[in-house]
Amino acid sequence: MRLWISLLLLVTAVSAQEPTAAAEDRELSNALAEAGTSQIDFVRALENHLGKYPNSSKKPEIERALTKAAIEMKDDKRVILYGERVLGREPGDPQMLERVARALLSSDARDTSERALQYATRYVEQVGKLRTAALTGHAAKAEWITEIDRGEARGLVLEARATGNLGKSDEALTLARRSYERYPTAEGAREIAKWFTKLGREPEAIAHLADAFTIVDGRNTDEARLQDRRRIGELYTKVNGSEKGLGDLILESYDRTTALMADRKLRERESDPNAQVASVMDFTLAGANGDPLKLSSLKGKVIIFDFWATWCGPCRVQHPLYEQVMHRFEDNAGVLFLSISTDEERALVSPFLKEHRWSNPVYFEDGLASMLRITSIPTTIIVNKRGEISSRMNGFNPDRFVDLLTERIQQAMKD
Repeated sequence: MRLWISLLLLVTAVSAQEPTAAAEDRELSNALAEAGTSQIDFVRALENHLGKYPNSSKKPEIERALTKAAIEMKDDKRVILYGERVLGREPGDPQMLERVARALLSSDARDTSERALQYATRYVEQVGKLRTAALTGHAAKAEWITEIDRGEARGLVLEARATGNLGKSDEALTLARRSYERYPTAEGAREIAKWFTKLGREPEAIAHLADAFTIVDGRNTDEARLQDRRRIGELYTKVNGSEKGLGDLILESYDRTTALMADRKLRERESDPNAQVASVMDFTLAGANGDPLKLSSLKGKVIIFDFWATWCGPCRVQHPLYEQVMHRFEDNAGVLFLSISTDEERALVSPFLKEHRWSNPVYFEDGLASMLRITSIPTTIIVNKRGEISSRMNGFNPDRFVDLLTERIQQAMKD
């Protein structure tokens, strides 16, 4: 449905072109309308349109829409057909690289594995660039780094699978192990077991299949775990003559994978004090001047969070209005105003503050914006004395902002 709406908007936007293009647009618009909400009819309408207009100016957008629809439909054949065309024009799209590589690896054929390896390698490179950006120019939050770790782990599994299909089992095993080291997943453990088996090292394969069976992994389906259990039983019986002792092996695996994930979470908390925090008042925010602020130290106060960014014009207009409200409460120690920068490039903030002579302390959002679901700025969040959200103001009305914010702060003081 989202794809249909997006493409229909595209058609509408360009319908004022020359008569031939306008006629094509009307025809496509009518076909999409007739397709309704049916995914397959949507795909057929686009494919029929490309068949009739192979040189359509909208061909890139249509092929991208077809790829996304094929991904949602789990149609590997179409994912490959249209996805490779999209990647020919946009070679650095990480999501497309991963999806096309996975579709190609639905077959173990040599030709598809060779192409999959190229896409998987490019995918890992693109994810690696995100890591570099996170650690140099942006806020390096544990949640973000964890997602990058997961992305690299998925890419390395695909590299391992493609490499093994090309007859390089030792290299495949090395890549699979790198995946599991980057971020332990059931898919990674399963891939390690696969290549241990290929290399005739079945006892080692059994241990890793047990890890795939026991590890906490939101992507691991019940069906996949059931298959793991069957495979463990088959291999264990082949090696040991029966399943006697298998239960102990699985319990050992459970203890091992549980400890592994606990250790990872501990390291995340050490690198980021906001990893796995449960509430707003548990956050620690880095200050633009270098001094951190533990929100837990402010419990019992009414807190006004002003979420802004250096590139936000309305935020600059709103700032003097904030100062007017601050003056109204300057003698009240129970009311605190916090200026929260949502800039990804932190280096831009200090020069901005000096240039515009903002004197109030500024802190970085450090994941707080995500927890509070800040989707636009400026946004004002008021938290009462119990640490509960009392009011949310998305955007602002210059004529009413000072009085409205004052009224809401006064209400929060009564909560």
